Amino acid sequence: MIGLFELLQKVEKNSGMYLGRQSVSDLFMFLTGYEFARSQINEELTQEEEDFYNEFQPWLQKKLGVRSVTSWAKLIMLSCHDEKTGFEMFFKFLREFQVRHAEILANAQEVQQAFKDGTAKRGSVDDLLADLLG
Repeated sequence: MIGLFELLQKVEKNSGMYLGRQSVSDLFMFLTGYEFARSQINEELTQEEEDFYNEFQPWLQKKLGVRSVTSWAKLIMLSCHDEKTGFEMFFKFLREFQVRHAEILANAQEVQQAFKDGTAKRGSVDDLLADLLG
């Protein structure tokens, strides 16, 4: 089965074929169905896909300054009130989320390598705060 992010690229380029229209609410339901279909055929999500399903909504809450348990589609609709604009905003937010995720992953790999190489700086919390603030 096609991966989530490859599918999202196709949906963005040809939303009419996949959703019928550019709609953030329809996209949300489509992706919920996609996740369900993957689970039914026992195809596991990649780590990046799991991160999207688990972390995108909380990240978006923080980005928009909204505290809610509602879906990411409804959070987007709170700021635009138009399905087409919401659809476009979703892809803008997705790219930001992916960049953030890539930066965190790269930093984690760098720290892991420093530990393996024995070059990671050691110290107390006070030392860390001094490095960060000073």
